Amino acid sequence: MRISIFGLGYVGAVSAGCLAAEGHQVIGVDSVAEKVSLINCGHSPIVEAEIGEIIEESVRKGNLRATQDASEAIYATDISFICVGTPSQPNGNLDLRYIRRICEQIGQALQTKHERHTVVIRSTILPGTMRKVVIPTLEEFSEKRAGADFGVCSNPEFLREGSAVRDFRCPPKTVIGELDKASGELLATLYALLPAALIRTDLNTAEMIKYVDNSWHALKIGFANEIGNICDSFAVDAEAVMEVFCQDKKLNISTAYLKPGFAFGGSCLPKDLRALAYQARMNDLQVPILEAVLPSNEMQIARGVSLVIEAGNPRVGILGFSFKAGTDDLRESPVIEVIERLIGKGYDLRIYDRNVNLAALRGANRDFILNRIPHISRLMVSTAEAVLAHGETIVIGNLDPEFRGVHEVLREDQCLVDLVRISRQKQSKIERQLSFA
Repeated sequence: MRISIFGLGYVGAVSAGCLAAEGHQVIGVDSVAEKVSLINCGHSPIVEAEIGEIIEESVRKGNLRATQDASEAIYATDISFICVGTPSQPNGNLDLRYIRRICEQIGQALQTKHERHTVVIRSTILPGTMRKVVIPTLEEFSEKRAGADFGVCSNPEFLREGSAVRDFRCPPKTVIGELDKASGELLATLYALLPAALIRTDLNTAEMIKYVDNSWHALKIGFANEIGNICDSFAVDAEAVMEVFCQDKKLNISTAYLKPGFAFGGSCLPKDLRALAYQARMNDLQVPILEAVLPSNEMQIARGVSLVIEAGNPRVGILGFSFKAGTDDLRESPVIEVIERLIGKGYDLRIYDRNVNLAALRGANRDFILNRIPHISRLMVSTAEAVLAHGETIVIGNLDPEFRGVHEVLREDQCLVDLVRISRQKQSKIERQLSFA
């Protein structure tokens, strides 16, 4: 392909070199004359393993050159990658001045180009930036329409400094957010031979992925460091502990628990977090990540209550109130907390959970419901139908399969608060659906 790369910093230089090494005709574009000169002399403008030799060889073969002229690059290529920086502003927001400037230059060049051109954003940008900044700027300066007259894609990079060439050639995944199918097809062809999952999705999802990845990586590092500090205070070998931890690929290093839903509860997670945080304080250790988990969980509960309040209906039906589907355990169930708060605010409730049958309960659960929350036991009904008949707002509190079709049987005057995302799509027959989606 004929490719132009706008921005010859870290991502741009690696992308330009690696694509040129694959046999594509690549033109690098940068406003800094020194970077352009370095590329044209066969030298890398960045320090990174392997890329110097790759750029030297690509320039020697005639597959790579650089220019300061944006229009020249647009006229000579079919697809452009924008790889400029998006640094932080003092308030933490992104500085998009470089993105805007490049989009203005590309848009001006597209105004007089007759062939279809595709613009790909490789820079890290927040969800909505493509539709609020990139596309409007390109359309304004080109006087053309995105998706019809020119293509637009979001294509986040997953390059680590020190191993960027290896990551480019063997990425963890390739994500293409496409405005139009033709642009997505073109970009998918470019990556067809890479040994990685190719994911084609919408613009907003593609923009968000990089932030989720980096936040997760930062969280893992911070978590491991806090655990290491606590292990040291116990005179426990932190490396040995984390080595065992990482061997669990079923729950620990896996997709388990990484699905958005409602707050956690039960007899283990809350009490164990409290105990570990307490011990850290006793040993004069600060563990802000661990200590933030329970307050974050509490915020999910508060948000669930707010969703019910926003629905504006006095009669509420709750389906599923054990802390997890398939159990009768009510200890620290977040839905019990929602019920308590709604009772306190005067709501008329009916609740149902097929696993919580008062007559069949034994031991701690029976004691808990009779002695700790007897007022809640009086709200229990024996069928989901009784809840649906009563409630104007229906709340789904756990992932019991029995509740999967609830959104399909609601009356026109009912709305759904799906705390656990068991119903994924809005239904036209529901007048108003409130959820975390």
